[in-house]
Amino acid sequence: MAHAHHGHRDRQGHHRHHGHHDHTDIDWAVMAPVLEAQAELFSPLYEKVMAWLAEDMPEPGLIVDTGSGPGVVACYFAEAFPGARVVAVDGSEPLLERARARAARLGLADRLDVIAGDLPDALGGLDHPAGLLWAGNSLHHLGDQRAALAAFAARLAPGGTLALLEGGLPARFLPRDIGFGRPGLQARLDAMEAEWFTRMRAELPGAVTETEDWPALLTAAGLKHTGTRSFLLDLPAPATDRARGYVVASLTRLREALADDLGPDDRSTLDRLLDPEDDASVHRRKDVFVLKAHTVYTAVRPV
Repeated sequence: MAHAHHGHRDRQGHHRHHGHHDHTDIDWAVMAPVLEAQAELFSPLYEKVMAWLAEDMPEPGLIVDTGSGPGVVACYFAEAFPGARVVAVDGSEPLLERARARAARLGLADRLDVIAGDLPDALGGLDHPAGLLWAGNSLHHLGDQRAALAAFAARLAPGGTLALLEGGLPARFLPRDIGFGRPGLQARLDAMEAEWFTRMRAELPGAVTETEDWPALLTAAGLKHTGTRSFLLDLPAPATDRARGYVVASLTRLREALADDLGPDDRSTLDRLLDPEDDASVHRRKDVFVLKAHTVYTAVRPV
């Protein structure tokens, strides 16, 4: 699955960040380092998510990360819940190899397993009901989200939790007025990406238009909605090299994904922002920051 940016852009170190592409047109082996770097940058946010999940949850026993990508977040789960076994599920074998290697480096190899295959069918490979099933920006890559949630819910143990990360707020990296070009560039990019996301959803196999009322959809899947909370990643300027790299990668993917939608002024502004030789680029400017919110919805399978 993919985790694209936006609320839709963020494959948790997971999937794919930025442009919501289908599996067929992304070389995940090439994308893996970008996905890993992003998930590592977001580690403070994921730590807060896991602390929140742990507040009211018994030891989950089995944690399933659907659309796990290269396994950064799966390994965070293994560290946050030391008594649990974690299964990373993804359609990309190269990304799952990265997940295995990461778990080995962290001394978690005996607690992390992988399943290769497309969601939700790949969940049929689970040997045990899940105490916690995590879907981090993966659901929106499935054509029939309602049916997928029902399939996710069916894999929960009684009393088990489904945690769904969808939506939130688009990232901000720059002031409204950056000193050249028309002010408000990122707001315009958000609008273009929203249109792009709508087209991406419409082109998915079996696509079904759905009101994105996640608590209602979780309830329709037979679960009891138990909580909604948003988590902030706030990395102020001046950006670290890691944060700056995330900004460069994000704007580069937007420049590519939205090439046909950009007007000439915004295209030239983006080109200048991405030129490493330009002192006004995001490679060099001192006012680059990262501000991003993710929203997580939880629901429990009745006992």
